[in-house]
Amino acid sequence: MWKPIVFAVCLIPFAIAIGDAFNITGSLSANPVEDLMDRFGNWGLRFIMIALAVTPLRKLTGRAWLLRFRRMLGLFAFFYILMHFLTWLILDHGAFWSEVALWSDILEDIAERPFITLGFTAFVMLTAMAVTSTSNIRRRMGRRWDKLHYSVYVVGILGVWHYWWQVKSDITEPLIYAAILAVLLGFRLVTNRRGH
Repeated sequence: MWKPIVFAVCLIPFAIAIGDAFNITGSLSANPVEDLMDRFGNWGLRFIMIALAVTPLRKLTGRAWLLRFRRMLGLFAFFYILMHFLTWLILDHGAFWSEVALWSDILEDIAERPFITLGFTAFVMLTAMAVTSTSNIRRRMGRRWDKLHYSVYVVGILGVWHYWWQVKSDITEPLIYAAILAVLLGFRLVTNRRGH
């Protein structure tokens, strides 16, 4: 019953962004491509934090049903990061309808601009987790699945770092994400040491 409702709620930021792009629900800023990239990137980070918060909330409240939403929330994190990446790739760089030379510029951007390198690395890792998120693949991978999906903390660190280096002056928002991630990672380390 609750899964369709949570799914619909998770889609709201995307629907608003698309609605604003077509001046239905509002409007984008003077730089619409950057506005979309920022919105999708921020929501991707938020969903990473929300997905990471599920286990601590379950342990603190004893409500095991929260775990039923963890995979969906993680996949929404991937979805919004994918939209962030595609906005950068297609709308910002004009990929897929441009000359071959532009692809070399894109690869050069990824390789030589540190904040893009961090973001792209996080995106690749998150893609690997999304592709292996099904129950069948989890059973086949065994312990390797756990190791891969624990790297979501690394994705979170890279995502915050990417955001931190990308902002020009005001680091307030990436600092908030960093603080939230530090609390979640600290909780994981403490509970692991206690064997919970």
